[in-house]
Amino acid sequence: MDGALVRDAKGNALTAFLPAARVADAPDDAPMPAALVAVWCGRHLLLVFDRFRGEWELPGGRIDPGETPLQAAVRELHEESGLLLPALTLSGYARLRLVGPPRDEYAAIYTAHVPSLHHTFTPNQEIGAIRWWDTADAPPGGTQIIDVALARRTDPRQHAND
Repeated sequence: MDGALVRDAKGNALTAFLPAARVADAPDDAPMPAALVAVWCGRHLLLVFDRFRGEWELPGGRIDPGETPLQAAVRELHEESGLLLPALTLSGYARLRLVGPPRDEYAAIYTAHVPSLHHTFTPNQEIGAIRWWDTADAPPGGTQIIDVALARRTDPRQHAND
């Protein structure tokens, strides 16, 4: 798979995941225009349905000018799911090879843990629905496979013995 950890149907690839605990600073060998959030409630993961891409994915998006990756993650999570969680934890950095247009870039990956499944949501122009995926089951149809791979790298149950 030419160095890809996972590749989606469009040809975009996750080529590396750099855990925050193992890197001193954000990588600077490619731009970092995006931040994503994996919100966990036990073994359930929050997914949002992006109307434009037609797929379930992690909440997140572009880092606006003047924003830090954390500020972007908090804003995007709130805009896309209704959840306001200002105390996110940096999990790491995903290195991506994207195809349209071809480029390498990073996304900062944050996590949060909530005590109960959040259901209050108003669909908007970008996000049509939210759902809590029980990760003991297969991902819902139409889920962005790169986001699944990233979320699994933030799952506290996967790293309980690290």
